Amino acid sequence: MRLTADANKLGPFAFMAAVILTAAVSSAAEDVVTIRQADMKAMAAAAMTISGMFKDPSAYKASEFKWAADTIRDRSGGVLSAHFASEANNPAGPKSKAGPNILKERDRFDRIANDLRDYAAALGAAAEKNPGPMTASMRMKPGEAMGGGPFGTHVRNQQELSAMPAEHMFHLMLQTCTTCHTRFRME
Repeated sequence: MRLTADANKLGPFAFMAAVILTAAVSSAAEDVVTIRQADMKAMAAAAMTISGMFKDPSAYKASEFKWAADTIRDRSGGVLSAHFASEANNPAGPKSKAGPNILKERDRFDRIANDLRDYAAALGAAAEKNPGPMTASMRMKPGEAMGGGPFGTHVRNQQELSAMPAEHMFHLMLQTCTTCHTRFRME
């Protein structure tokens, strides 16, 4: 809503309503930024939890691993996409680091958000399959090629994903984060 000198013609109550509405829209957009930043921080903390278990397999606890994977799963996919659903959710300003191209490349952004969800769900399933200590089947073999990269391989189906070690899934998930930040985040 644009407030101009013509606002005086609206009368004092209509003008005040317009000011309040403008402030509410601005506040709602800032709230979305705050919420999505909190979700991003929760996903980063969850990824650090998983990373720590791969660095020190004796620290592996299936329930914590699954909780971390579920945290990422629950904040990615459609939830992540909804945080960037409109121009109102992407205000320009110092709080937001979202790039202006998200709406222009909506399909690509949504695919990346869904890939993140799929990798996290697969990691959660790996934890369910491995309730005891971290198994060798969860780990990548020395010298095993990761594939992927910021603009690289995408695992095309659940069968292919579930056949790979959880550590490989984790690296692909991190590469998905990197891809999104490279493409859609302003520094």
